[in-house]
Amino acid sequence: MPSAVPNTALEAVARRRFLLGRWPWRSLGYLLTAAVPAFVAVLPLVLLGSPWAVALRLATGEARPPYAVITSLAGLGLLIIVAIGPLVALPLAALERRRLRLVDARPIASPHRRPPAAGPWPWLRTRYTEAATWRAFGYTVLLCAVTLALWPAVLLLLIVLGGLVASPLLVRDGHPVSLVIGHAGTPAAALPYAAAGLVLLPVTAYVLAVLAGAHGAMARALLSRGTDERLRAELVEVSRSRARLVDAFEAERRRIERDLHDGAQQRLLSLTLRLGLARLDLPPESPAGQSVADAHEQAKQLMVELRELVRGIHPRVLTDRGLPAAIGELADRFHLPVTVDADLPARPPRHIEGTAYFVVTEALTNIAKHSGATAAGVTVRHDDDLLTVEIRDDGDGGADPRRGTGLTGLADRVAVTDGRMLLSSPTGGPTVLRVELPCSLSEPRSE
Repeated sequence: MPSAVPNTALEAVARRRFLLGRWPWRSLGYLLTAAVPAFVAVLPLVLLGSPWAVALRLATGEARPPYAVITSLAGLGLLIIVAIGPLVALPLAALERRRLRLVDARPIASPHRRPPAAGPWPWLRTRYTEAATWRAFGYTVLLCAVTLALWPAVLLLLIVLGGLVASPLLVRDGHPVSLVIGHAGTPAAALPYAAAGLVLLPVTAYVLAVLAGAHGAMARALLSRGTDERLRAELVEVSRSRARLVDAFEAERRRIERDLHDGAQQRLLSLTLRLGLARLDLPPESPAGQSVADAHEQAKQLMVELRELVRGIHPRVLTDRGLPAAIGELADRFHLPVTVDADLPARPPRHIEGTAYFVVTEALTNIAKHSGATAAGVTVRHDDDLLTVEIRDDGDGGADPRRGTGLTGLADRVAVTDGRMLLSSPTGGPTVLRVELPCSLSEPRSE
């Protein structure tokens, strides 16, 4: 169902009230003002193409120079176009995106990417390597060619129509006037020409609107962000948002760990010591002494659980000594035999270390709960900017993310870092979980 208000000149042409609206005037203004950017860009384009014109003239002349001369001129022309063409096309494309609003009310965003850093060289490298820049250059060439061909014809058509409509006012008795399609010597004789001009006016309005709409459609196709570029831009924004979420999660994790370690854990330790001292001051067999003793034991148990909770969030050994030491400590505390083969020449980024440790922790938890295994192994390697973590067990196999064993959440956690998770778990075992995390090793490993 068409919208109540047309957004483009081509949509407006199909409406019954087209001639009574503003679109004919907007289309006329769009076509007439196209001469300004076109004429400004013609001179640079002529200069850019002059070496090719000379090469063509030499190649088709009677006294042909050596082939190397012609090839050199053509190569020089190509080099000039590559070097200067975008500098001509980019400001013109920005102007054309603004001028497009005359015949296309829909918003149009710049298709150009933001340079990775400030300064002229990152800007030039970004602009000269993106397709949008060369589409803008192609549009510049088309604009000059089309405008130089159509603009004089449109202007001549308007002059002829104006002359026909105003012919009764231009003709004087005894002084005939040429009206292109005939001559009129008196105002009365000019009336048929004026009527013909009035009839042609609405037809001309439709023709000009179609021309302006087609020109606007070409401008939008070449100067706006294409579907692939929009998807790429959205993907980049999603990646940036995901990175911001990872950083925010890491900061919140550090805050919780600090609050638990420096706040709740210290207060609980103080409470445990006070209960221990109070327990010594009371007779062991008295009701008060028994109650304090129970409270003391519960406080110590809670202390152990809180310490395990803090270690599970982010163990201190992971922060101080890195991933291999943290996995080794985790394997020592695991109730099944776990062999660890983790040899990294340097430390990965902190968020990659946290993700890798989370993967090992969750995988070993799943092994303990669901696999029926008697032994497990963990291998950590780094090669070609890829940190690989592999966890295997000799259990019953048959692990399936759809069964709610935590594998789906594990895959989501890995995907946050642009990594991937591979699982092999045939029925009867063994099960191998492999996680690949892209990263570079930059921090030296603490011994």
